Amino acid sequence: MSNLRNSVRLMGHLGQAPELRTTTTGKKVANFSLATNDSYIDTNGEKVSETMWHNLVAWGKQADIAEKYLEKGKEICIEGKISNRNYVDKAGQKRYVTEIVVSDILMVGPKEKKAS
Repeated sequence: MSNLRNSVRLMGHLGQAPELRTTTTGKKVANFSLATNDSYIDTNGEKVSETMWHNLVAWGKQADIAEKYLEKGKEICIEGKISNRNYVDKAGQKRYVTEIVVSDILMVGPKEKKAS
């Protein structure tokens, strides 16, 4: 049960192609966003759809997978953990970021057909 303490699983569509970079220490990192959709019936009996955006970060092998296989609009499932960090921007303002550090990526949806 210890792995349930900070565990996130999401299924959605990529908002953009992953942005890849290599850190000064040589580690690969990919940043991308995932849209998840939810719907419910409001107090007036009308169906309301809501889209939530999640910031994702993948390191190492997962960044390699993201670079090779992921593109805007692709449907994926991810597993990871929530991470909070902060930094000071160029204007001297302290900024806070909440993101999901991806530990596993699963491609779902229809397979792309190869050209003959």
